[in-house]
Amino acid sequence: MSATKWDPWLKASGLILWVGLMGVFAWSAMTSGWFDPERINALLKTMGVFAPLVFIGLMALAVISTFLPTLVLDIAAGVVFGPVAGTIYAVIGAELGAILAFLISRKLGREAMTHIFKKDIDFCDRCARRQLPYIIFFSRLLPVFNFDLVSYGAGLTAIPLRSYALATLLGMIPPTFLLVAYGESVVATLPPILTVFFSLVMIVLFFLVPVWIKHKNPFGLYDKMKGSQ
Repeated sequence: MSATKWDPWLKASGLILWVGLMGVFAWSAMTSGWFDPERINALLKTMGVFAPLVFIGLMALAVISTFLPTLVLDIAAGVVFGPVAGTIYAVIGAELGAILAFLISRKLGREAMTHIFKKDIDFCDRCARRQLPYIIFFSRLLPVFNFDLVSYGAGLTAIPLRSYALATLLGMIPPTFLLVAYGESVVATLPPILTVFFSLVMIVLFFLVPVWIKHKNPFGLYDKMKGSQ
């Protein structure tokens, strides 16, 4: 295999390594108590006018790191900044982190996906541009999905960055406000392993459903979508 053919697989390996390192970092941060709610509250209160910037950076880092608890940060935002300002800062930080995770994934993993799907990738891409913004929007509304993993998964598709960013922004505002304003009591959280499982299933479906539609053409759906180009 030539160096050119190896390149996408090397990039994909880099993505896997990055996510793995971020997972290790997240585990280390949690076990060392860096993301303890009381510690975060105390830190932010000592930052003065820089507290919003520090919080936004922490939220973005939590998203990029895949497994750091953004729920803890949402609650801290409500305690330190109040419901309105806290929601604004939490949304800005999460949006920034989601976009960075998306761009990292697109840079490192997208090329490998085109090699895997080959001829099917064109139809997968059309589905991504049309349907995925709605799927991303609803995934942000529901706490059953891991926000961070979905961000990385979306970067592997052909969804435009603008559509992804807008769907993410609009979808996360309502649940973020509820968490910031009312705390953990408003959400019945699932065990982390289940949110990871559901997120991985959804990422796989990003690609397998379009391929299935193309090859099986259920209810003439592929013909309809192809004809509407």
